[in-house]
This record gives sequence, structure tokens and C-alpha cells, in this order.
Amino acid sequence: MPYNPQIHHRRSIRLKNYDYTQEGAYFITICTKNKQCIFGDIKQGEMQLNLLGTFARDYWQEIPQHFPHIKLDVFVIMPNHIHGILWIVEKIKTTNQQRNFGEMISGSIPCVIRSYKSAVTKKINQICNQKGISSVWQKNFYEHIHQNQKSLETIRNYIFNNPLNWENDPDNLGHIYYDDTLLLNVPF
Repeated sequence: MPYNPQIHHRRSIRLKNYDYTQEGAYFITICTKNKQCIFGDIKQGEMQLNLLGTFARDYWQEIPQHFPHIKLDVFVIMPNHIHGILWIVEKIKTTNQQRNFGEMISGSIPCVIRSYKSAVTKKINQICNQKGISSVWQKNFYEHIHQNQKSLETIRNYIFNNPLNWENDPDNLGHIYYDDTLLLNVPF
């Protein structure tokens, strides 16, 4: 069924009319489904990745291999979310034709994040022996587009210090951690 605004009421958190293929720095936050702490544990202010966390890290580091117009900046894998800065260093050439709601623009930030989330989900489902597609992530992602160097440095410091601040983080939902021996029992 084609998109009909009279019937479909999905609200996007993306900036209206913003071109997510244009050059610049994008601060990205992606959260796990139900904010489950599935990527590891914070010990003495440092993130200790478990097996799932290493997949999340390794796949993040592979983004430029799949999207050569993207460069990575600082990032951190936290127990239940990821923060990172992605740079589009070369604008993607797109057609100006009308597109339907929900259609991805190849190489755009939403396309990159969707691809990343899909790859991590597929690997985790495979490792955890999940049948079918069971999402690891909450829907959507959050972004902030950097306008100046000061904003960029503030976010870099925030990302770098995120593990140090975990004890006070509202996303820290009672320290529910999974180690590698429990991974096959993680309900997604």
C-alpha cells in the first residue's frame, strides 16, 4: 500500500527538508531495544565489551568500507547504546525526483545507520541462534548536526567521557549485564 498521510501517521524525528547526504559531521546515538545492556559492562570507568559489543564495534569501524564517502570520528559502544560522529566527506549525488515516504536515499545518514543496524542485528541473531529477524535496536536513531568546531569538541568530550559518567546515566537501568556465557539466553 502506498503512503497515504490520511491513514499513515508515522512521525519522523529527522529534520524536515534537511538533506542528510550533505557534507558535515553528524553526532549519532543508537539505543538497544528496551535499553537492554547487551554490549558489555562499565568497570572503573571503562567499557568492557562482551562478544556482542565487539560485533557492534567492529561493524561500526567497517562503515567506511561500505560507504567510502563516510569517515569515522570518535565513538563509544556503551552497554545499551552507541555514540559516534560520522562525517560525510563527499556529498552523494542524488536525483531530485519525488520519493515516497520511507524510501532511503542511498548513502544518506539514515541509510548508513539502517545498514549498520541491520548488519549487527543479523550477526547477533546468528550468534544467539534466533530464528527469523529479532531486532536488537529500538526504532530510529538520534542525530545532531554540528554547526561549528566548538560544538564538535563538546560532543567529542561527551563521547570520550561517557563511560566515566555511566553510574549517573539515566540509561543505566539497574546494571543488567550479560557476559559471554549468558549470550544465548538474551531475549531480544
